[in-house]
Amino acid sequence: MPGLNLTRQEAVERAALVQPTSYAVQLDLTKGETTFASNTTIAFTGTAGAHTFVDLVADQVHRIELNGVEIPVDAYQDNRIEIGPLAEENTLIVNADCLYMHTGEGLHAFTDPADGKRYCYSQFEVPDARRVFATFEQPDLKATFQFTVTTPPEWTVFSNSPTPEPISVDEGLRFEFAPSPVISTYITAIVAGPYYGVTSSYTDAEGREIPMGVYCRQSLAEYLDPDFVFDITKAGFAFFEKSYGIPYPFGKYDQIFVPEYNAGAMENAGCITFRDQYVFRSKPTAWQREALSNTILHELAHMWFGDLVTMQWWDDLWLNESFAEFMSHFAASEATEFKDAWIGFLQRKEWGLDNDQLPTTHPIKAEIRDLEDVEVNFDGITYAKGAAVLRQLVSYVGRDNFLSGINSYLKKHAFGNATLADLLGELEATSGRDLSRWSQVWLEESGVTVLRPDILLSEDGRIQEFAVIQEAFSPGASLRPHRLKVGGYDLVDGTVTRVFSTELDVDGERTVVTDLTGQPRPALLLVNDEDLAYAKIRLDSESLAFAVENISQFTDPLTRRIILSAAWDMTRDAELSATKFIQLAIAALPTEKSVATVTGLLNQINRAAKCYAAPNDRGWRLESTASGIELLAKTAPAESDQQRLLVKSLASLAQSPSQFETVKGLYEGTVPLFGLDIDTDLKWDLLCALVRGGLAGDDDIKRLHAQDNTMTGEQRSRQAHASINSTEIREETWNTILHDVSVPNDTRWALVSGFWAHAATQPALYAQFIDRFFDEAVRVWDQHTFHIASGIIESMFPVPLAGYLTEYDIPQIAQTWLDNHEGVSSSLRRLMVEAQADTRRMVQAQECDSRG
Repeated sequence: MPGLNLTRQEAVERAALVQPTSYAVQLDLTKGETTFASNTTIAFTGTAGAHTFVDLVADQVHRIELNGVEIPVDAYQDNRIEIGPLAEENTLIVNADCLYMHTGEGLHAFTDPADGKRYCYSQFEVPDARRVFATFEQPDLKATFQFTVTTPPEWTVFSNSPTPEPISVDEGLRFEFAPSPVISTYITAIVAGPYYGVTSSYTDAEGREIPMGVYCRQSLAEYLDPDFVFDITKAGFAFFEKSYGIPYPFGKYDQIFVPEYNAGAMENAGCITFRDQYVFRSKPTAWQREALSNTILHELAHMWFGDLVTMQWWDDLWLNESFAEFMSHFAASEATEFKDAWIGFLQRKEWGLDNDQLPTTHPIKAEIRDLEDVEVNFDGITYAKGAAVLRQLVSYVGRDNFLSGINSYLKKHAFGNATLADLLGELEATSGRDLSRWSQVWLEESGVTVLRPDILLSEDGRIQEFAVIQEAFSPGASLRPHRLKVGGYDLVDGTVTRVFSTELDVDGERTVVTDLTGQPRPALLLVNDEDLAYAKIRLDSESLAFAVENISQFTDPLTRRIILSAAWDMTRDAELSATKFIQLAIAALPTEKSVATVTGLLNQINRAAKCYAAPNDRGWRLESTASGIELLAKTAPAESDQQRLLVKSLASLAQSPSQFETVKGLYEGTVPLFGLDIDTDLKWDLLCALVRGGLAGDDDIKRLHAQDNTMTGEQRSRQAHASINSTEIREETWNTILHDVSVPNDTRWALVSGFWAHAATQPALYAQFIDRFFDEAVRVWDQHTFHIASGIIESMFPVPLAGYLTEYDIPQIAQTWLDNHEGVSSSLRRLMVEAQADTRRMVQAQECDSRG
């Protein structure tokens, strides 16, 4: 894989030798579409006589000069430039040509097929500022950054400082930015192109006016909703400034929606980049709006946690991501229209629980030996589990003490770096609690525990004793302290109502809940009512049976979601059959008002039917599930989010001739659903289903693409073509996904979706690719950048086939590969181990479904 790794030890040694004070970076983006000129001047202090290195990934290096002395350009080797001997005060100049990227890393370039306009944006986290300028690429070597950017005449440029008035030059325009505040390299930013935008401002508590802007490609201008973005952002500013007790630390706040983006967004200081799928071409569902709101607040929270105060090294990545994840939901629930944000948080927490049950689980504060380690740790543990644990911490120390400690932490380390110990010290000071054990079991140990009820009834049906049992699910996991609630529910006048609730601390193997002694046994007892704890939750058999029978009668949306989440976890653990889960989920859908829950349930139904259903029954299970979804779609309220989501789910699941006829009728407009807008995005969903079913082909794809000559249209047409049931097309698609380095990132993932289109119904079509995947995995890893290589391994591992081809024991094939490849990259091995674990879980769930 291109790019030399950086170990923690190397970073520590380098930080002991140098401290940069300023960067001056000149970029010329007028030199063509392949490379750009990068001229960097770094001023830094150093240990006299020492030698060290700077990081750079360049196409060609033209000049290296240290303190006025030329260094031969062959000092640039393996993406490093060796420099020395150093003086106490140093100036390094590096002139190079760097490559535009099409992988969402470094400086990504994109030409919009809708109008031919060209755009660029940077994405530097974790180690990719070095793809644009020479740098000391580690988070603790902070400095100021002054960018000068030359562009074509119709462009504008955004960076960490406010955009200056450009100067006309022969090549076009030159933008000379003021120096930024002291920040880390990975949150610097350059965004350039003919972006469309709207401006506003926010006046903070001190009366300072902060300029704000929202921008996107010109071809998306009609879909941009700047008012929504500004409203959420301003609410977030007010909430965070009050909560943190510290004004916004930067001079302006631009939010730019960019194409072919790998992540949801990136917290570049004062210059946030978002994936432009957040500019909705179709009417967004309530959940899509909430997800955008959450992302806006997440990145805004980072301006304090991550940008103002940055982790010393990547083992404290959670200090960035867990805090932003928690604070975004906290702010949404208290400062925006999304008062039920904790329901969406539960869905995110499921991601953390999934990751925490893998063999590769790690502590929230993970051991990060090098850059490869951190790249694979942007996961559900670092984000969702960490946020859930912070929610526990707020309950443990008290909200006011928590926020007071955060205020002290941010003030003490402003524009510097900090560690876990620094944070805990401030929280201990404000709360008076010793957090050493709490930190040990929650932050420094991995794994998850299970909480289940133990109920002893008297002869008259009253609770004689109720206890919460805690078990270690993950090997080596400690039993942990939890602050949680236990709720009791009964059917009252046709609705399920909470009849009691008690809050308590759970610790150790068994905690008796004395408040419940002597009370009548309710129909359902719910451990972790209101979802305060981070744990796997189990229902007793009587409560589960009641939930299955009455799930649609629960009045509280969060309670329903907790029960459904527990049922899904039981399905994944082969304790509840996929068939029973699908029945429960479909029963919940007709009355479910939370669009977050509907979205999550439909995804889980899809996975249960395609991956967890018994092999002998999968065809029938898919068809019957699709029939249930079809009926719900036809009876859903007109113009509702639920109606649209159910139609999309039907397109994904359709199996029988009659189901495909419904899809075809919706596509052609001959089977209208009252209130349903069949817009372009939904048409692509329907067309991909018809291609999968053999009812449409290339001519249909070309016609729709001609009507949608956009980036999305190009990607969906490639997906649809890859869905055609053709041996030749599958072979071509396989080779493109795995080995064509020129394919843009989002196009590659669209091809992946098309490639696997028939895996659930005709797994034998893919048998030839199983051994080939394992044979070609190392080549893929060496051939691509980290993000692309990891995405290919994750998406092309033959997970969808596990258990459905009797002649292929995919978990064992993976084990043989692991046994024979002990010397490969640790990150590649980790991805393989995780996918292998997923296939084992699938097979176990299939066996459970076979038993009924």
